[in-house]
Amino acid sequence: QVQLVESGGGLVQPGGSLRLSCAASGITFSFYAMDWYRQAPGKQRELVAAIVGGGATTYAASVKGRFKISRDIAKSTVYLQMNSLKPEDTAVYYCHGSWGGINYWGEGTLVTVSS
Repeated sequence: QVQLVESGGGLVQPGGSLRLSCAASGITFSFYAMDWYRQAPGKQRELVAAIVGGGATTYAASVKGRFKISRDIAKSTVYLQMNSLKPEDTAVYYCHGSWGGINYWGEGTLVTVSS
């Protein structure tokens, strides 16, 4: 059974930091491209950051320089370090894994940036 389980969300003040984690099970983690998406209220889900099999990373323009995606293959875990958070970063953040047309999603973790 494949599971992607996110953790680390919560309430943070503007300018603060959070680190999200996504623990994967049931997949050969090193094969998969892993991504973080987010969906704000009333908006479409959008790609935030991605890391592919070789370790290359990409970021949405809105988070570049503030967020960092990384992974620990031994732990089958992908992380999203979020710094200098802004109210507009408020959203449910989803972990996504893909390989060869196969896609898996986590259930999401809520990040709220507010004073």
